[in-house]
Amino acid sequence: MQQKITIALDMMSGDHGVSSSVPAAEEALQKFNNLFLILVGDNKEIKTLLSDKVKNLEGERYKIMHTEEFISMNDEIIAAIRTKKNSSMRLAINSVKNKEADACVSAGNTGALMALSKIILKTIPGIDRPAICGSLPTKSGQFHMLDLGANVECDAQHLYQFSIMGSALVQSLQLNDKPVIGLMNIGSEEFKGNETIKSAGQLIQKSNLNYAGFVEGDDIFSGKFDVIVTDGFVGNIALKSIEGVAKVISHFIKKEFTKNIFTKLSALISLPVMNSVKKKVDPRKYNGASLLGLQGVVVKSHGGADSYAFSQAIDTAYYEVKNELLDKIESLIQTELSND
Repeated sequence: MQQKITIALDMMSGDHGVSSSVPAAEEALQKFNNLFLILVGDNKEIKTLLSDKVKNLEGERYKIMHTEEFISMNDEIIAAIRTKKNSSMRLAINSVKNKEADACVSAGNTGALMALSKIILKTIPGIDRPAICGSLPTKSGQFHMLDLGANVECDAQHLYQFSIMGSALVQSLQLNDKPVIGLMNIGSEEFKGNETIKSAGQLIQKSNLNYAGFVEGDDIFSGKFDVIVTDGFVGNIALKSIEGVAKVISHFIKKEFTKNIFTKLSALISLPVMNSVKKKVDPRKYNGASLLGLQGVVVKSHGGADSYAFSQAIDTAYYEVKNELLDKIESLIQTELSND
């Protein structure tokens, strides 16, 4: 018999609220027979969008935790945490804390989600700071990068802990039993980089992790690395730069293909190839960043995610629970600490 997995969904947050979270919830219920959802949000708004087929499954496959309060993308984080005690985000995280849910997914304010998760769930013993980890495509598959913005300043120990968590994540998603770790730097040579990066490299090198050394920015999509470790400042800039470059390339392709009748014909001929490439690099496919290091599974969906993208974030949470991510992180930490 399959293990029952319960995920709490923050239905109200993000740019699209229930218009993206409700269809995503329905898709997840159809995909996973052992999934139970806690839909945290306005009861009326949620039920208005639910299909008749799913409405009949209330109590059996899902329940609604009613609240009309939510943290908007523009809310001041500290004020929202203090005043919005019944926000959909807080209640979803609380359900993980109270063992009602195995994980929660939110498309809400990243700062608020990280702050609330750390306050409510606390960090795993041996981990000083949680980190945001996301995935991106490579020539041969995908890689995971952390931190993507939670920790602007990190010391060598923090980066070492990130490598442990990233390695555990890749293992839990069954992508690689011995993930290859790379440390982001301005060069691949050992003498390059600041003292923090050099010290972090030495720490990871001494560990039992599969460390391959420094990785430069132009090599992150090579497929050589499963996990790329950096601080949140560099990671966030790298992520936003990647998104910006993708938009520019898309812009130029569209512009060139619509120049004249001949380029339009070329576009028509190359449409199958272009659609195939688009599918492989579709950012929605990789939506769902994990907040690693917490005593609970929390997945952050992009704020502007549509229903397809939001469903990918639910998938990420589902597999992290199914494959016992938290146990793997704790086990790796204990192994590494015993070797220090």
